[in-house]
Amino acid sequence: MDANALMPAAFLGHGSPMNALERNRYTDAWRAFGADSPRPRAILAVSAHWYVNATAVTAMPRPRTIHDFYGFPQALFDVQYPAPGLPELVEEVADAVSPDQVGADLDGWGLDHGTWSVLVHAFPKADVPVVQLSIDARRPPEWHLALGAKLAALRSRGVMVIGSGNVVHNLRAIDWHQPDGAFDWNRRFEEAAHGLMLERPHDVPSLVAHPDYRLAVPSPDHFLPLLYIAGLAAAAGHPARPLVEGYAYGSLSMTSYGLDSHGPAAGGGPGAAPIETSLPPEQANV
Repeated sequence: MDANALMPAAFLGHGSPMNALERNRYTDAWRAFGADSPRPRAILAVSAHWYVNATAVTAMPRPRTIHDFYGFPQALFDVQYPAPGLPELVEEVADAVSPDQVGADLDGWGLDHGTWSVLVHAFPKADVPVVQLSIDARRPPEWHLALGAKLAALRSRGVMVIGSGNVVHNLRAIDWHQPDGAFDWNRRFEEAAHGLMLERPHDVPSLVAHPDYRLAVPSPDHFLPLLYIAGLAAAAGHPARPLVEGYAYGSLSMTSYGLDSHGPAAGGGPGAAPIETSLPPEQANV
């Protein structure tokens, strides 16, 4: 890799785990991002689904595929993403984010569906080492933005940083009659986030003061991965650009962003995959 080049980064709005099995305009955008990118030495993934009271990095040589959901077809539980880990990346991450402390997770976690449901499309061969970075639930949004900016050093060492979540993620408000639609509050918050990502990524934490924040972000786990890519964009001095845009079920945003990726944005086509088929939204873990 050119010593002056930066590995692309991306925020991928993963929505339902069922997107792992589907082909739609969102998964096509993830595929285009992966195909357009140079092969990474490793992928560092920040997933909404490893949201704990600690900052940790997976450090096992063979991370397990975690099926952290229920109420979905057996075919989804049969999915395996056998990418290797890269234990030595723990030290590189620790050096990059110092003086913040990072722990090494030797056997507690693995690759959850926030990570593998997008990587099965972006890197379907599962032959690139993947490491997950936990989201520290104790920290404010500004801290996550700053941590993302610190990770910029890894991009020149062949490490691709991916955030996986949703800008808007309110399962309790899902409207099954709007598979590709959005409530007004969803659109307002998404448009505000879009403007900041394109113009002032360093200000993305200010969205917590947006009037629609509580509806759009009832829990910060799916929102915070966006801040890592915003931090990288701020560090790079230029914005991330949309890879694909759209809404799902009234209360979800499916927008994805790429940083230093030059592949074409996805066009029209089928919308997001179904959220689930047998459980009410308040019981689903997606």
